[in-house]
Amino acid sequence: MPDAITWSLSGPHLLAAAVLGYLLGSIPFGLVLSRLFGYGDIRNIGSGNIGATNVLRTGNKALAAATLVLDSGKGAFAALLAGLYGPEMAIVAGAGAMLGHTFPVWLGFKGGKGVATALGVLLAVSWPTGLAACALWLLTALVVRISSLSALVAIGLSPLVGWYFGGPAIAQLALFIAVLVFLRHHSNIRRLLRGEEPRIGAKKA
Repeated sequence: MPDAITWSLSGPHLLAAAVLGYLLGSIPFGLVLSRLFGYGDIRNIGSGNIGATNVLRTGNKALAAATLVLDSGKGAFAALLAGLYGPEMAIVAGAGAMLGHTFPVWLGFKGGKGVATALGVLLAVSWPTGLAACALWLLTALVVRISSLSALVAIGLSPLVGWYFGGPAIAQLALFIAVLVFLRHHSNIRRLLRGEEPRIGAKKA
């Protein structure tokens, strides 16, 4: 297990990392791409979410894949860029990117559900934690074939995985990420409890 991260930077440095992460994370790639390719406002389609899962409902798999990559990439890029100045900067920027994606000021603080961005952040700050989260998502998806449940399992277990691979600071970041993801999945959780959440590949009514 890596040594614990020491928080040696001053408040202004950490604030700068948080602002950088927030601005990068708040870029709504799903909305931008759907408009560029003639699908209009993705918020008027399906679940109304700006993430890759809802972009897939346009029928354009390549566009959904691009959204997934870009949403993951912005989280990873924010953490890696800030991480050039220290691991604590990477953690704060990663948290900022999550806030930016889930609560972007440009969209009235109504953003995406944060799973792709979360995986990008975790891969950047602790790649074993990120890979484990991806593996948990894939394994759960193969078994239950419910995207939201797979995401909740993967992100929900990431604080424990993060503690093992990265220590307390990574676990705390993963816990912060998990809280945001669970908050943004409140409607999915209600449908899961009612047994109404659609399975992967099923068309939304």
